[in-house]
Amino acid sequence: MAENEQNKPPMMRGPMMGRGPRGRGVVPVEKPKDFKGTTKKLIKNYLVDYKWKLIIVFIFAIGSTIFTIVGPKILGNATTEIFNGLIGKITGGAGIDFGKIAGILLTLLALYIISVIFSAIQSFTMTNVSQKLTYRMRNDIAKKINNLPMKYFDKRTNGEVLSIITNDIDTFSQNMNQSITQIITSICTIVGILIMMLSISITLTLVSIIILPFTIFFVRIVVKKSQKYFKAQQDYLGHVNGQVEECYGGHNIVKVFNGEEKAIKEFSKMNEELYHSGWKSQFMSGLMHPIMNFVGNVGYVGIAILGGYLAVQGKITVGNIQSFIQYNKQFNQPINQIAQISSMLQSMVAASERIFEFLEEKEEVQEIENPVSTKGLKGNVTFDHVQFGYNEDKIIINDFNQTVKDGQKVAIVGPTGAGKTTMVKLLMRFYDVNKGAILIDGHNIKDFDRGDLRKTFGMVLQDTWLFGGTIKENIKYGKPDATDEEVIAAAKAAHVHHFIQTLPKGYDMVIDEESSNISQGQKQLLTIARVILTNPEILILDEATSSIDTRTETQIQAAMDNLMKGRTSFIIAHRLSTIRNADVILVMNNGDVVEQGTHEELLAKNGFYANLYNSQFESEEE
Repeated sequence: MAENEQNKPPMMRGPMMGRGPRGRGVVPVEKPKDFKGTTKKLIKNYLVDYKWKLIIVFIFAIGSTIFTIVGPKILGNATTEIFNGLIGKITGGAGIDFGKIAGILLTLLALYIISVIFSAIQSFTMTNVSQKLTYRMRNDIAKKINNLPMKYFDKRTNGEVLSIITNDIDTFSQNMNQSITQIITSICTIVGILIMMLSISITLTLVSIIILPFTIFFVRIVVKKSQKYFKAQQDYLGHVNGQVEECYGGHNIVKVFNGEEKAIKEFSKMNEELYHSGWKSQFMSGLMHPIMNFVGNVGYVGIAILGGYLAVQGKITVGNIQSFIQYNKQFNQPINQIAQISSMLQSMVAASERIFEFLEEKEEVQEIENPVSTKGLKGNVTFDHVQFGYNEDKIIINDFNQTVKDGQKVAIVGPTGAGKTTMVKLLMRFYDVNKGAILIDGHNIKDFDRGDLRKTFGMVLQDTWLFGGTIKENIKYGKPDATDEEVIAAAKAAHVHHFIQTLPKGYDMVIDEESSNISQGQKQLLTIARVILTNPEILILDEATSSIDTRTETQIQAAMDNLMKGRTSFIIAHRLSTIRNADVILVMNNGDVVEQGTHEELLAKNGFYANLYNSQFESEEE
């Protein structure tokens, strides 16, 4: 493209200013700006459509949890029965009733089987909901991308947009699938275990609850201390990754300027910082498990001593002590899970927030009421006092006026940043003018549907873009219903048919990253064939030969001459030798046309164009 970067809105951040990969452990939780508002949008826009499935998840999750919770109490009854049988045997009684124990164990087995079935049903249903939601969101985002104006993408890097489609969608899908069911089961488990513990012994339950604040106190201290180290670890991880990416991407430059030693020193310094913050964060995080185990074990000792005392007093059975210890061990797990779920929910809502922000961006109006038909357009173009700036406070096209007759070949030249490519973007309504109007055959381009308007244009850019697929599919991209005969005719007109025939599978050869046998010039010819096939009324060539060698340029120039026959053509070129035969040359500088005329007329004026041409000719001579 021939546009100066200063004419474009500034990027929000460069490719190496994003987040690095997340470290493992207790990383800082990303919090949404508006948790409540985003949750409401999520429920209203998506979850409400799956309310019956979510009710099924809720019911079966509760059922699965209840059947699991009852298990230790029943198992305790079996233990009590064995204990009483042994005591009875010693004292001369009947001994152990194995029939009764078998009945208890079969009941327990049935409960666990039911619990597994319930858990499987709720898991299957929840996975189905989360995947359907993800599917819908991806579709919504894909549709949104095609309806967003170009100015949205000018203000953001490709990585930021891709991050929403990949990272945020995946974060939402994974966290939703886990968090909703875990919230239900964790709450049910806490309530259920508390009820079962109280039913066994109020005294033992109070001892268990008293221990909880100590666990929470120690965990909070560890988390508070470790958070700053995890944050530092994330920051330095991003720096290290960025430095490696930068050195790898510019490896040749590093070699040419002997920058290896400097690069190694920079990496070593950042890696040292990453090492120190990494081991501190992991060490602090690693303390949590032994601390919780220690507090928990102290609690078990207390319960065992107090339970033994109550058993001697005849206030509790041996089986109930066993059941209570199991419940006490399980009691801390759902509390820890809720803490983890809280982080997952925060991340899920934060990801949803970015998704909704993207989906709520103002769209480009594609269709209008009573649009003008594009049928029969000849290609007369008028620029009527056009004024434009990517930012309203920085106008780069001041007062552009020009009339182009159908079939004319118009070249637009000028120094970098003069506004050449901007005029083409305005013509295709990638942007709308601030003032003035652009007319085609007397109709304001705003009176056409955008899609219909763009069908009248064919565009060949400096940067060739071929999609993954066959050569035939790439040529047919603008006209999917084209016949094989039409594709071949377009390839012949673009002087690329012979080359395609030399390929292993001809038109059916798949183009991918490994298609190294296709040169830049041949790719350009394929893009020209693509445009020829669409048979547009107006043609735009934006630096189409700037990166091609002289021999290939002759081929491409011949293809473009075929393409331009009988069409209004706008040619943007730095290489002025390629536009000598243009019907009119518009010389732009600082957003205005400073000269216009044919090549010979402009050279005779010995003005701005002549200076440009002579300086370029002299540099080519050198």
